[in-house]
Amino acid sequence: MQPYLVAIGLLAALVWWFYNTLVAKRNAVENAFASIDVFLKKRFDLVPALVAVVKRYAAHEADTLAKVTEMRARVAGAGSGGSEEQVALGNRVSAGLGRLLVAVEAYPDLKADESFQQLQRTLNEIEEQLSASRRAFNAAVTDFNNAIDMFPGNLMASALRFNRRALLVTPEAERANVNVQDLLKG
Repeated sequence: MQPYLVAIGLLAALVWWFYNTLVAKRNAVENAFASIDVFLKKRFDLVPALVAVVKRYAAHEADTLAKVTEMRARVAGAGSGGSEEQVALGNRVSAGLGRLLVAVEAYPDLKADESFQQLQRTLNEIEEQLSASRRAFNAAVTDFNNAIDMFPGNLMASALRFNRRALLVTPEAERANVNVQDLLKG
């Protein structure tokens, strides 16, 4: 057999292997993002029930309720397909729900309400699952980015037009400690 045919065959096998590896890593990133979407949808569906229960007890918390409801509508309007805008809106819904749950502290009857407790437990569970999904997404993105940034994968990735993906990060404003007293006042 001719040596150049062996070299061409090895090169073709190497390109095939790198391409399939990059496709698998890209698909893992997309799958991880889809998992985030699943939990955002679960939370989206839960918010109206939570708001309805709280409304029964806290009519004067209408501003917080209105903001959470408005953000929920914006998440719905963002569509699907895994946009980072959806995740950012989801983060704002989380912050609004956090403020709402802090405001609930002023209503002992509400805290004792079984349906509210069940909704709160479900929301906490969804938030934990969402957090885990975000971590899985960032791990998949890091693995994908490493594959397309490191030699010799970077040569293949560039030639095959694979591009880096952005990690999900928490905005600086949301990293600050929450001042519960301020939330209760305003």
